[in-house]
Amino acid sequence: MRILIVTLFFAVSVIYSVNSFRILGVFHMAAHSHHRLSDTILKELAARGYEVTVITPYTEKKPVKNFKQVILTGALEELEKSIPDLFEVTSANIIELIVSNDMLGLQLTENTLNHTNVQKFLKSNEHFDLVIVEQFLNEAFRGFCHKFKAPCVVLSTVGGSRWTNQQMGNSEPPSYVPDMYLNLSSKMSFCERLYNSLVYLGATLFTHLYMFPKQNEILHRYFPDAPHLYDLYYNTSLILLNSHVSTNAAVPYMPNMVEIGGFHIKPPKKLPDYLQDYLDNAKEGFIYFSLGSILESKNLPKEKRDVILKVLSKLKQKVLWKWEDETLSGKPSNVKISKWLPQQDILAHPNIKLFITHGGLLSTIETIYHGVPIVGIPVFGDQRMNVANAEIAGYGIGVSYQTLTEKALSSALDEVLNNP
Repeated sequence: MRILIVTLFFAVSVIYSVNSFRILGVFHMAAHSHHRLSDTILKELAARGYEVTVITPYTEKKPVKNFKQVILTGALEELEKSIPDLFEVTSANIIELIVSNDMLGLQLTENTLNHTNVQKFLKSNEHFDLVIVEQFLNEAFRGFCHKFKAPCVVLSTVGGSRWTNQQMGNSEPPSYVPDMYLNLSSKMSFCERLYNSLVYLGATLFTHLYMFPKQNEILHRYFPDAPHLYDLYYNTSLILLNSHVSTNAAVPYMPNMVEIGGFHIKPPKKLPDYLQDYLDNAKEGFIYFSLGSILESKNLPKEKRDVILKVLSKLKQKVLWKWEDETLSGKPSNVKISKWLPQQDILAHPNIKLFITHGGLLSTIETIYHGVPIVGIPVFGDQRMNVANAEIAGYGIGVSYQTLTEKALSSALDEVLNNP
């Protein structure tokens, strides 16, 4: 975190007085994992005396010093309506994934800029010395940087990708830099490299021939005096990447692309008594099972859930499962469920043996930090790539969600639990 703050400070301190330093954060994604990253950075800046304003769908329960919010009311509910059943989209092909996500990006960008509170904010007399924008298919947000005549810093929640590399002129050879939607690591066969190259070419063409013109239309609808999108897109001052060489393959980065992966990790705290006692008494150790904050285990199709329950019932270890409901039909005696669990504190417990995960990037970073091996069941987004990297690095085994069977899951659990 110290390196992160120093990097941000020197990006603009040569221009502005620190005493009057005002920062705008634009973080519109109604997803808890995205919010954790932006919240960590912005509150740390506020704690160090900077005046911070953030556009966000998450309302603070208590006032925070030097921290103001422009609330995107209704954004959480709107996103729930827009996103399909993520357990169903696993059957979609790569073209469908790219197109559907980009179209969702257009919709969220338009909804944010058209929001009543954002429009009111844009008409105010606010001024800012720095704008920090999340990179998530929302290029029209560069209009905020133009409006306030401020340097533009970008936070990429998924590390380097097509979304970040191109705007910085950074090399991204498809021979060993996999597209984040693919189930590939940096070590690819010839056929995988060819496939990855075709996906990269197709996605890049779609972005520049269709998506950027649409984003440019949105930009000029809400910032009429802005230059062409490309003039702002290629004028990013700094990109902060939520990645690290311990979680991602070593790839080339420009000097103003800084890896800060792991900055959200906090020292472990004491667990609630009911959890502390349960895990302390796990004589054979315990397994932690969570599918993250966007996916919910309670929505697993019955056939998938039954497979998982059969496998878990045969284990000698206790299982702590993040299950977002009061009950779980057919729950074995060695399984304990809870709607919410303090993941980082659980991963730090000495009795943990294994983490069954969806392969989200934050979960991956946390499990590496605490030295816990994984069995990954990736479902969407960059999860397939993260699990593929885990296999290559030797700290996990992936199991296909689409073809999840009792034999495949049992074999993966046995290998990770019993092979030193």
